[in-house]
Amino acid sequence: MEWQTAVIVVFAAVLAAMGITRYAFYQMTQMKALTYEQTFQAMEQVGLFKQDYFESLPKEEVQITSYDGLKLNGMLIPHPSGSNRFVILVHGYTASLPASIPFMDIFREDGFNTLLIDLRRHGKSEGKYTTYGFHEKHDIDSWIRWIRATYGSDSVVGLHGMSLGGGTVLEYLSLPHTDAAFVIADCPYSDLTRLMHHQMQALNRIPAVVFLPLVDRRLFRKAGFTLNQVSPVRSARYSHVPVMFIHGTRDRYIPTEMSEELFAAKEGMKRLLLVEGASHGNALGVNPELYKKAVQEFVRDVMEGAVPAMQPEQAEELVEEPVQAGLPQPEFNM
Repeated sequence: MEWQTAVIVVFAAVLAAMGITRYAFYQMTQMKALTYEQTFQAMEQVGLFKQDYFESLPKEEVQITSYDGLKLNGMLIPHPSGSNRFVILVHGYTASLPASIPFMDIFREDGFNTLLIDLRRHGKSEGKYTTYGFHEKHDIDSWIRWIRATYGSDSVVGLHGMSLGGGTVLEYLSLPHTDAAFVIADCPYSDLTRLMHHQMQALNRIPAVVFLPLVDRRLFRKAGFTLNQVSPVRSARYSHVPVMFIHGTRDRYIPTEMSEELFAAKEGMKRLLLVEGASHGNALGVNPELYKKAVQEFVRDVMEGAVPAMQPEQAEELVEEPVQAGLPQPEFNM
């Protein structure tokens, strides 16, 4: 009887491990994404924007094909000036392009055309798995190429991403021929392995030392990548592209320390904004005036002296200490 009990216990443990691994994999790569309407409603509820305003703007829906054959969807809001400045706005996990609308006017005020995109597997874009920048970085490159092919090779293109979008725009910097004028990463992760360890261990009380290797193997079998292949801190470290990091001080989902690590590692022109009291993805909602001012100052500095700012000996002069400000506001996590 004892051996039968032991077999049952082992069998139950194996089933439990398989179930936890599958659940973690699903939560990480295939969690149901919000529709456009659900995203609009979520943002209106916390007062981030009014849908009527967005609907009143001239816009054009755009589709391109990814390097691996997926249809990718975006929406271009042209600036009335006919400017050659563009910014690509990249949303977070389970959201879609309307989640980027609150950031739009920060750039439109300085003459930027804004391209809001649906990441693969989100919104109207195709795809089966989220890969945290492993495949998505190539999608960003495809969008930049589309802008230059459509609007001219002299187009100036910047990137802004939040959460998953922040990690993705930083992963873009690992490509051999990056062509972005600047990158703004809002609440990004510095390393996918350590992020998943934190979320398993600290947030879900799952022993990461046991289950993270199992999830990693499933990621490789199903989605074609491993955790170690996604490390924004490695991607951004030696990039010549100016980068601004933004994070809330009360972010439990992606620890604030990850942006501080990225800031410390990045060479060249860089800035770090810490917003006191902001939870995950809520820095703009907590202190919109500070967020707008800091981002516009950074972008203007880049645009006024982009070439000199990219030289290491000059870029060091532009490094700023973290700014802390703000008061707690309603939480908006995506």
